[in-house]
Parts: sequence; structure tokens; C-alpha cells
Amino acid sequence: MRSHTYFANTANTANTCSRRLRRARRAFTLVEIIIVVALLGIIMGVLIPNVGSIFEGAKEDLEKQKVEGTLNSALLQYNTHIGSYPSTEEGLQALIAPPAGKAAKWRGPYLKDNSLIRDSWDGPYKYVRPGTHNPRGYDLWSFGPNGRDENGGGDDVPNWPKTDATTPAN
Repeated sequence: MRSHTYFANTANTANTCSRRLRRARRAFTLVEIIIVVALLGIIMGVLIPNVGSIFEGAKEDLEKQKVEGTLNSALLQYNTHIGSYPSTEEGLQALIAPPAGKAAKWRGPYLKDNSLIRDSWDGPYKYVRPGTHNPRGYDLWSFGPNGRDENGGGDDVPNWPKTDATTPAN
């Protein structure tokens, strides 16, 4: 009978060890968790500084659409009603309120919101009529993220195709 008890105890010990091994394989060890957290920290450290540039690129895309879409459309409507684009002196403000002597033909406001005459970085647009790049129309550009007027070059966002050559001064 003794031998029977010995084998039973041995079987119980083997089952207990087997259960512990299975449980240990299902769970992560502290070292594995620390390694994963460290790798996530490294990845985040690389990605977070680049997030700002991702959003800045989106702002530039939005600004390009605003210059070529929203403002261009408003200026075309103004031109259709008045018979010409606003002068350089009248500027984009002519899209919000009628310029002197043009109230009879003016059917605006051509922009719903006064804030649309400010760029995505809350800077003014540069508007020139007639334009250097668009002599029959107008030149319009945002000063871009750096806020400096680079005559449509650098990081400015113009309504004409940019080239690598320096943009002539107005």
C-alpha cells in the first residue's frame, strides 16, 4: 500500500508542476513587460517630435486650398458683380464691405466670416492687383508658417505655381 501512496503523491506533484508551467507560459514576466514598455517609450520618443510637422503640413495644405479655393471663388464673384478685381488699396476687405463708389454693384459680403481674410497662422494675406505672376488678375499669398513676406517664395503659400527660382519683389 505504501507504494500506491508514493505513486499517487508523485502524480499529484507532476500535475501541480504541469499546472504551474502552463500558468507561467500564459502570463508575461516582469522583464518582458519592462522591455515592451521601454520599446514603446523609444517609439513614442521618435514619433512625438514629428507630430508637429505633420500638423504643420496639414495647415499648409489647408492654406493652399483656402488661397486657391475659398478666396479665389470670392474674388471671382466680386469680379463678376463689379467688373474688376479689387485694387491693391481696396484689398481683401472689399470682399467684406463695399469699397467707396462701388456700393451700387456690390452684392456681398463675398466671405461669410471676417476671419477668412487672415491666414491659418493668423497673419494677413498679401494681395496685389494687377499681379506680377498673374498680370490679368491678382497675386495673393499667405506669409506661411514663419510669418515673413518672402514675395511668394520660401514657405509662403501663393496663388501661382512656385518655382525654385527666387520670386521677384513687388
